[in-house]
Amino acid sequence: MTVIWAKRALLPEGWAENVRVTINQGRIAKVEKGAARRGHQAGLLLPAMANLHSHAFQRAMAGLSEAKGPEPRDTFWTWRQIMYRFLDHLGPDDVEAIAALVQMEMLEAGYATNVEFHYLHHGPGGAPYDNIAEMAERIAAAASRTGIGLTLLPVHYQFGGVDQRALAPGQNRFGTTPEEFQRLLDASEAALGGLPADAGIGVAPHSLRAVSPEGLAACVDLRPGRPLHMHLAEQVPEIEEISTAYGRRPVEWLLDNHQPDRRWTLIHLTHMTKDETRRLAATGAVAGLCPITESSLGDGIFNGTIWAAAKGRVGFGSDSNIRISLVEELRTLEYSQRLRDRGRAILAEQERSTGRVLYEAGLDGGATAAGRETGAIRKGLWADLVAIDLENPVMAGRKGDQMLDSLIFAGHDGLVRDVWSAGRHVVSEGRHMERDRIIADYLTTISRLQDHM
Repeated sequence: MTVIWAKRALLPEGWAENVRVTINQGRIAKVEKGAARRGHQAGLLLPAMANLHSHAFQRAMAGLSEAKGPEPRDTFWTWRQIMYRFLDHLGPDDVEAIAALVQMEMLEAGYATNVEFHYLHHGPGGAPYDNIAEMAERIAAAASRTGIGLTLLPVHYQFGGVDQRALAPGQNRFGTTPEEFQRLLDASEAALGGLPADAGIGVAPHSLRAVSPEGLAACVDLRPGRPLHMHLAEQVPEIEEISTAYGRRPVEWLLDNHQPDRRWTLIHLTHMTKDETRRLAATGAVAGLCPITESSLGDGIFNGTIWAAAKGRVGFGSDSNIRISLVEELRTLEYSQRLRDRGRAILAEQERSTGRVLYEAGLDGGATAAGRETGAIRKGLWADLVAIDLENPVMAGRKGDQMLDSLIFAGHDGLVRDVWSAGRHVVSEGRHMERDRIIADYLTTISRLQDHM
């Protein structure tokens, strides 16, 4: 058993003091308020969030796409060409080392779970590995090393566009036919067998432009009850392409042809009409937001106020992993709404501050998107917990919701002191238990790749 005592904690019913949490076999066994000090000491104890959207390998190209390119205007599409050229040099060992660094940085930022949208399946040029789940096994191996909770989402990627054109160079490392994808999914799930019981599988049809309507329908049926994730309405050219081919915008088409519900997580959603926003929010599907990446790629601004008014659910991910910071993801979402609407505290409610609304929304949406029994300090859930330093000047004198507001809008990742993922104490005093070795392996990988950057 592990025992944690916190001066303050965020419980399902609200803020509490002198809270003692007992962990047994990875789950929360007991929560006591007003308890005597015993066990590991923490200042502020929070439920730890799931990072609901990540492409781990892209972390290694962070900072390589900021120079002016040959096109008149740099966009998501020119960035994508850089990404394709970069990934052509990555092998299985590289991906494992990069994924370990990404997972370590997530844990040190206060996330307890990595939901990996995994589409790098084949070798350079699209040649399949002898083991169809070779790359999935490397993501699992990284999770075994870092101790992070893992929800693995193998991605089905059929075509280079909605017209079902062949995959382009770079994309061919992602490609699967429906039959191949089913084998890949089965093998990827088997790859999780060596991980703790909190690891899980999900399904990810890449997008409406990369998967046929029949392919999407097949994905929906593959793992009933497990998370299903898909990119949707991220870029204007994507919306135009879908509208021309299907006669409806992406969100309209999805709502007319499927019944998205709490099982579905739809990534980005940066270009929706007001009506689409309200209709999709009403389904219970999670909007998977990645505000740092969406800012980096110039995607657009999510309809946060309309979505919130319709009681829509959100979670947060780091997508391209150009910067892995939980507090910055939440802050960037709120600031995007402020810049658009020219106001302040846009997402705040009468009874909850901006920081608390953002954090609790991310807990709820992240748990659902991960298909994981987590998201609160409550008996029976996985013990995904993060301890925040209350002695830091940023947190001085703060109480109640002010603690989350200060953490998110004035704080930084350095305030994270400890992280437990399903009871595994993986971050202590702000450092991951394997930090030095993980960084050394990553630096070796980058040294080998640097001539191709």
